[in-house]
Order: sequence, then structure tokens, then C-alpha cells
Amino acid sequence: MRRREFLALIAGWALAWPFAAPALQPMPVIGWLSAGSAESDNIPARLIAFRRGLSDAGYVEGENVAIEYRWAESQYNRAPDLVADLVRRQVSVIFAVGGAPMAFAAKAATMTIPIIFNLGDPVQLGLVASLNRPSGNVTGVASLAPSWRESASTCCTNWCLRQLSWRCWSIRPTPLTGSSRRAACVMSQIPSGCSCMSCRRAPPTRSTSPSRPLPNSVPVRWSSASTPFFTSQRKQIVALAARHAVPAIYGWREYPTEGGLMSYGPNLADSYRLAAVYVAKILKGTSPADLPVEQSVRIELVINLITAKALGLTMPRPLLARADEVIE
Repeated sequence: MRRREFLALIAGWALAWPFAAPALQPMPVIGWLSAGSAESDNIPARLIAFRRGLSDAGYVEGENVAIEYRWAESQYNRAPDLVADLVRRQVSVIFAVGGAPMAFAAKAATMTIPIIFNLGDPVQLGLVASLNRPSGNVTGVASLAPSWRESASTCCTNWCLRQLSWRCWSIRPTPLTGSSRRAACVMSQIPSGCSCMSCRRAPPTRSTSPSRPLPNSVPVRWSSASTPFFTSQRKQIVALAARHAVPAIYGWREYPTEGGLMSYGPNLADSYRLAAVYVAKILKGTSPADLPVEQSVRIELVINLITAKALGLTMPRPLLARADEVIE
């Protein structure tokens, strides 16, 4: 090969190289910050919904997006260290779930990384200024409808459970046949160190409780875990209710699927899907300040008819007709 032809060939390679081998873009990383764990928080079902929301937006875990999971294992005091690790990892966005303390820990750790939350009323909690204009780097999904705002304080579990339980009691058109016993577990203390505006303003067991007490309500002292506590202990709670033949109403569908009698509350899987849509928008360049807080308004009634029969209860037909799901 002549010298002139060789130089021309090298020049051609140099011109073609940028098109033949474009620079590889780093895969975006989602930081999953949860107060619970993969097992105790029933995350598999919710994670499926989250992944579905990502997939609908064009993101598939392991292909064009990665997820770094951090679990507090029902210990809120681990949140600052976990979120600090995600910040050092330089994740693209943080998804904070499992209660207000997780979202507040993320907000305190960074003012630049976008944060998507999934909880009750972020305005009442003092997490965002307003639903329409959250401002800053924080936005997300409020898992209860606006008319439920007074009961949506995620960390004030006592108030939320009381409101949900009263609504469940109120939708019963006729008494359950076969038993007059019913009970509800409610938190008797707010978590120490909770910084939300609701808890700073007044403990839920005092001025914010409904005027009517729940029938046979059982106070439960707050341990080191708050919101994830009941969920992590749901199998034991369901087993105790069955052992003592107590018809129990729960706030999430995971309880009747574990053998509990019934649940009435927000569809958390739907809120996880909505949160994933917001995460995807962040990954595509949307500023969190431009994303109004999404509101998940799906409230569902789930009845376990197998458990009802085991308790000797006859569920009224109008109630069964209202149910979103009947487990038979």
C-alpha cells in the first residue's frame, strides 16, 4: 500500500469513528429508600406495580435503568445513613416509601437529587408547600383522596386507622350475622423524633382523635417502628384475631390476603405505579418542581369469605356487592 493511500485510509477511519462507536451513556440509577423490608412490607406486590409503571414509560430494570435498594427494616433511625449512602452513590432520583420520616430524611440529605414520596397528606405533614406547586426537589403521590386529607397523616397512624375504620363501619348496611365482637388496634403514641407538622402541632390521641371512640379499640404502644410495624406483624395479628375469633377490619389488602376478615383503605399498589410514572418523568428531564403532587384516589374494600365462614359470620349481600374483591 502506498503512503498516500494509507494516510487516506487512516483519515477515513478517524472520520467514521464517532459514528461507529458513540460514547456510552451511564445507566440512570433509582434510589429505593424504604422503611420496611422486601419481605415484611409486602414489597413484592408493590414492586411489581412500580416496575410496571416504569415499563409503561420505557424503563426496564437491568436494561436501561438500575435500582439501588436500601431497607430500614422498620427502624426509622437508620434512614439518615441509608439516604446518605444513596447520595454518595449519586443516584438520579430517590423514591422514599414507608412513612413521612423517610421522605424527611431524604429531603434533609439533599437539595439537588429529586425525591419522589408516597404517603398521606404532604401539605399537612409540612413536606411540600402545596399540592399544585410543591417547589424544590420534592414531589410525589398522596395516597388518599383530597376529602380524606384530615385523616391522611401517614405517621399519625392512630388518626388514619380510626378514620378508615369508621368509614368501614359506616358502609355496613346491616350488622354482621353471627358475632357482635369487633375490635381495632390503634397506635397510642406518636414516634419519638417525628418532625412532621401534624405531630408537632398535637398528638393524634388528644385533640385530633374523632369524637367517637372506636368500638373495642385496643391501644398499642409505639415501638421503634411506626408505620411499618403493623404491616411487618400482619401474619401474627391475623393469627391472633383468628385464635380469639375476633372479626377484624384492616387498612390494607395484604391482611385479608393473609387470612384477615376484611380491609378498607387505599390501593397502595396503584400509588406505587403512579410514583413510578413520576420517577420516569424525572429520569427524562422533568424538574420535580414542575410536577404537582399526584393523588391516588383508589379506595378498595376486600373481603375474605373463607375467614368469615370460619368465624361463623354471614356477610350481607349488599356489602359483598360493594367489595372490590371477595376472596373465596
